[in-house]
Amino acid sequence: MKSKKTFAQGVLIGVLGIVLFSSKAVMVKLAYNYKIDAISMLLLRMLFSFPFYIVIAYLYRNDKNKYSDISIKDYYWLIFFGAIGYYLASFFDFVGLTYIKASLERIILFVYPTIVLLFNKLFLKKAINTNQKLAILITYLGIIITFGTEVSITGSNVYLGGFFVLLSAITYASYLVDSGWLIPKFGVVRFTAYAMLVSCVCVFIHYGIVSDFNIFNFPWQVYFLGLLIAIFATVIPSFLVSKSIKLISSSNFAVVAAIGPISTIILAVVFLNEKLTLLQVFGTLIVITGILLVSKNKK
Repeated sequence: MKSKKTFAQGVLIGVLGIVLFSSKAVMVKLAYNYKIDAISMLLLRMLFSFPFYIVIAYLYRNDKNKYSDISIKDYYWLIFFGAIGYYLASFFDFVGLTYIKASLERIILFVYPTIVLLFNKLFLKKAINTNQKLAILITYLGIIITFGTEVSITGSNVYLGGFFVLLSAITYASYLVDSGWLIPKFGVVRFTAYAMLVSCVCVFIHYGIVSDFNIFNFPWQVYFLGLLIAIFATVIPSFLVSKSIKLISSSNFAVVAAIGPISTIILAVVFLNEKLTLLQVFGTLIVITGILLVSKNKK
């Protein structure tokens, strides 16, 4: 009974984490209504997240007994992965959202497990079995159906937005493939906090170099949305997801994560008045089916 209760708690925590993560794209799109650019919006997200991760890094600073084999080289790798997996992936995502719907963004991002499989095949020589190949084909068939329909509705800018979001998925997948050996050395919480701090610094530098905007000249709604994104779509869900995986395992969580595109579509309909055609909904279901097959066949 206790095991079933724990599993149910893990599922509920996972669902909440995924829904909160899914709200990020919707809140970013709401902020774009106030004529803010992608790097400025990303800056606000990181500015408001920064203090939380500073505290987390401080609280876990003395975990040296368990992780005593960390070298200077490991810290260099952590900086690299923080820049790739959080800074570049987030920047590409925010740029892509200037061109496409929030619901489409989530559908494209959702294919990153298939990219992980392809990277494992190309760089780590890990075989892709027949079921996984079928799952990949199903996933990208769903993307083509969903995406092709949107081009006919809103125009060729969808290609550009889709390209940037796909870049986000690719950089995040490369981070997952390459950083697996490093995370156990630091521990999940400590690694995440350090990597996010690296990402924040990268965004601060990027903004300082390219932006002509004054950070104090935005409407109050933009700052409020930035705060919401930082707390409810970044910090809180990152820990909810980690807790859920601990309670129900990563393979079970992968099934729970399938609600991500669905929750984004619902939120986008409610708050952004976005609409998907029946063909796009069909394509979305195909994508989710493909990713579930990938997750089912992962060891």
